[in-house]
Amino acid sequence: MRRYGIGIVLVLSTLLFTSMSFAAPNQMHDTSRRLYDRVMTEFKHREYEAALAGFRLFMELHSQSALAANAQYWIGECQYRMGRYKDALNSFYNVVMNYPLSPKQAASTLKLGQTYAKLGDHDNARIMFERVVDQYPATSEADLARRAIELATERDDQGYGQSD
Repeated sequence: MRRYGIGIVLVLSTLLFTSMSFAAPNQMHDTSRRLYDRVMTEFKHREYEAALAGFRLFMELHSQSALAANAQYWIGECQYRMGRYKDALNSFYNVVMNYPLSPKQAASTLKLGQTYAKLGDHDNARIMFERVVDQYPATSEADLARRAIELATERDDQGYGQSD
C-alpha cells in the first residue's frame, strides 16, 4: 500500500510538472489544490511516508502557494506520527519562523510543545505550551496547551521525572 501512495505522488508530479509550464495562474492554483488535496487523502489514510513525500513535492512545486504553510505543517505532522521527532521540530519551527501570518501558527507552536514532550524536554515543552496560551488564548490549541500544562504541573507536584 505504501508503494501505491508514493507511486501516485510520482505520477502526479510528472503530470503536474509537464503541464505547469503551459498553465495559466488559475490553472496553477487548481493544480496545486488538487495535489494538496490528494496528498491530504494519503495522510488521512495514515499513509504517512507517502504523504510526507507528497507534501515535500508540493513544497518543491508550489512553495509560493497560499497552501505552502499548511503543507509545511503537514510535513511536520507526518514526521511526528512516524516518531521522527527531531525532524518534526525542524518542520514546525519552519512554519513558525517563515509563515508568521499562517493560520497554522497556533497548531505549529502546540506541536512544538508536544514534540519536545515526546523528546523528554519538558522545560521547552512548557515554554511552547505557555506561548500558545499567551499568543492564541481563544483557540482550541490553547485549550490543549492549558491541559498539557496542568498535566505537567501535576506530574511535577507528584515528583515524577525528578531525580533525588
